[in-house]
Amino acid sequence: MVWAQREVRALRNADREQALAVCAREPAAGVYVAARIGETDLDRARGVLLGYAPHGPVEAVCWASANFVPVGCDEAAASAFAHRLRRQQSQCSSIFGPAMEVAWMWDTLSSRWREPIELRVPQPLMAIPVDRTLRVAPDPRLRPATPADLDVLTPAAAAMFTEEIGYPPYRDQRGLRAYRGAVRALVGRGHAFVITEGDTVVFKADIGSVGVGACQIQGVWIDPAFRGQGIAAAAMAAVVQRARRVAPLVTLYVNHYNAAALATYRRVGFDEIGRFATILF
Repeated sequence: MVWAQREVRALRNADREQALAVCAREPAAGVYVAARIGETDLDRARGVLLGYAPHGPVEAVCWASANFVPVGCDEAAASAFAHRLRRQQSQCSSIFGPAMEVAWMWDTLSSRWREPIELRVPQPLMAIPVDRTLRVAPDPRLRPATPADLDVLTPAAAAMFTEEIGYPPYRDQRGLRAYRGAVRALVGRGHAFVITEGDTVVFKADIGSVGVGACQIQGVWIDPAFRGQGIAAAAMAAVVQRARRVAPLVTLYVNHYNAAALATYRRVGFDEIGRFATILF
């Protein structure tokens, strides 16, 4: 499959606008990669962003760091990315993105790579229209997290990660410092939101990615002691209210089996606009 590899090249800063244009075709699907492009010096981080360009212009892209994330792919592009990345399983913790694009990549990789820990298919991709009035009154208690919250927010974020992924985000003090640094970065950007009662984080959510006119909510979590009390919808409405100040299109994706979360998001005003898939390794 040398031909497929030749159609894929590592993108650099000079290719940034072409790559962002691919992400902008479907902003809700492309926002994660668009955000990473905006944060990264592509000349220094060679190979972290791949472009499919069989005829010259970039037609599809794939983020290829710890997560492999295809955007804008048809079957040929997804297959070409997979052939390029087939020897890089050791660096990959997940493949996620539009469900068909992930499936096409996995069709090529599955015969070479070890069995995944879990397949999450489908994951509804949801968005709330920019002109839609919130259907639930926002909870006025929601506020941006501050550095003073880090000691309680970091374990809450770790609990969310462990509950969602199935293993903790760190295993030693070095990992804890790195994870705390990532939480601190979200707080510093004003993209981490909390409802607290005393020293307890009752609810948390983050804006994890911003780009191409969209933002993606992630890390939604309620302390187990406060679940079932009708907190979620009003808290999510408040997150959307805040997120709309960052970008007009507010998006998220969710596991199909999380019926409570799906019901909450629909109640707030989110619609399903597509399907994602995640393969965890």
